[in-house]
Amino acid sequence: MGTSTGLALRRKGVEVYLEDVNAAYVEVAASRGAGSSKRPSDVAMVVVAVPPDHVGDVVVAALRDWPEAVVTDLSSIKAAPLATVRAADADAGRYVGSHPMAGSERTGPVAASEQLFDGRAWAVTPSEAADGHAVAQVRALAATCGATVVELGPDEHDEAVARVSHLPHVMASLAAAQLDGGPETHLALSGQGLRDVTRIAGGDPRLWRQILVGNATHLRTVLQRVRTDIDTMLAGLDGSTSDVVGVLERGVHGTKLIPGKHGSVEAGWGTVYVQVPDRPGELARLFADAGESDVNIEDLRIDHDPARPSGLVEVDVARDNVDVLVDALGQRGWRAHR
Repeated sequence: MGTSTGLALRRKGVEVYLEDVNAAYVEVAASRGAGSSKRPSDVAMVVVAVPPDHVGDVVVAALRDWPEAVVTDLSSIKAAPLATVRAADADAGRYVGSHPMAGSERTGPVAASEQLFDGRAWAVTPSEAADGHAVAQVRALAATCGATVVELGPDEHDEAVARVSHLPHVMASLAAAQLDGGPETHLALSGQGLRDVTRIAGGDPRLWRQILVGNATHLRTVLQRVRTDIDTMLAGLDGSTSDVVGVLERGVHGTKLIPGKHGSVEAGWGTVYVQVPDRPGELARLFADAGESDVNIEDLRIDHDPARPSGLVEVDVARDNVDVLVDALGQRGWRAHR
């Protein structure tokens, strides 16, 4: 996250300086163009990108080492660092927490990208003590890195990410953990649904332990709700109750609440399934043929089973354009269906 921030800022010509307890990380980040390892005499802003357990202490140190600088952090937990700043009687006016909603299961400067934040939400979480200038500077940081600012209070942020970020990681890990020790013949039946559900479970367990424990209050609340739903499902598996359908229907409703492209709801989309041969240039040809049909692709997913010589591409388009795209692709030799 830190290296990606440096790369995104350097892309816009901002002068960036790098520090880390691991000198090798600084060397790699600097070699990739994220900034300079030379310590400056003065800075306008300090961006703290360290594991959650250390964020508060590093923020306090930055506030003291750079008495004129605005200080922010990129941690996925916001109330805990703020509490550390207050307990240390540091200058809370110059500290404004933030959290870019971007990243992947890969970590370290080698995994960084200057495009990581482009078009993504970036939470800015000022406390009541935050100076207006400091808030404006952190908002500008997010915008300069290509993100869209969402301003929330620190505690509201932690409640939100417990639901939309931390819980999904826990659920992915629980699902992936059930695969361990299973017969290989079972895994041969794996499809895109399993990959979708388990992809984010590949994150660093030690880092995620810090995140989950750091947001325990809010995460515990949503996990208790999940436990209630699981109990309902278990009780209904004998077929004697319709409560199972109730949980599944709430799940369907929940998927419709997730914002889609430009914040829209995806309920107006339909899916076209296209079989794509596993050879170079086929995806480019599919995009070109779809473009010639004057149908805009809203989203796309690829289900590629290594055992098959082709992949199944799921193309989301406006519902009114589903049949148009199926017909257009069929005329161009594609095997497509709705």
